[in-house]
Amino acid sequence: MEIVESKLAGVKLVKPKVFGDHRGFFMESYNEKAFLEAGIDMNFIQDNHSLSVEAGVLRGMHYQTNPKAQTKLIRVATGAIYDVVVDMRKGSPTYGEWEGYILSEANKHQLLVPQGFAHGFCTITENVNVLYKVDQLYSPENDAGIAYDDPDLNITWPTDKLILSDKDTKHPRLKDAENNFVWENK
Repeated sequence: MEIVESKLAGVKLVKPKVFGDHRGFFMESYNEKAFLEAGIDMNFIQDNHSLSVEAGVLRGMHYQTNPKAQTKLIRVATGAIYDVVVDMRKGSPTYGEWEGYILSEANKHQLLVPQGFAHGFCTITENVNVLYKVDQLYSPENDAGIAYDDPDLNITWPTDKLILSDKDTKHPRLKDAENNFVWENK
């Protein structure tokens, strides 16, 4: 497996080895030993699965505050997404910066999103199945988000015809969001 470091410290693009032939393919989407060797030391305790039936569905930008902050390992089983992370760690040299990645059933890439980042994605195909592991259970009292269209962030989404939940239209801008993340230079 190949691990590609991001300019946002802690965010990693994971490129699994894929073995394909005329029948299809095989890959290890998670191998604790390989992840530990790559410096990814997480105890994932829950798997989540979402289906978005239309292209243009935007889910985000979500996070959980401390002490229930989550690290996520995201992959796409069917379809394709534009996956975005925003650094929310106060004092970080990349605070308020974002990066976007294409994750798809074709490239089989995965994205590791550490605690201290807001996360969201926009589907770029129909019938997208997104699977992700988390290292903390869902906590309603720690559930939070930032505006997908925060002008200070200026995130470039792949379409201007977005389909959002009511909840995702009401998140505050980063500068006004509940945020107890602090940069730790390790």
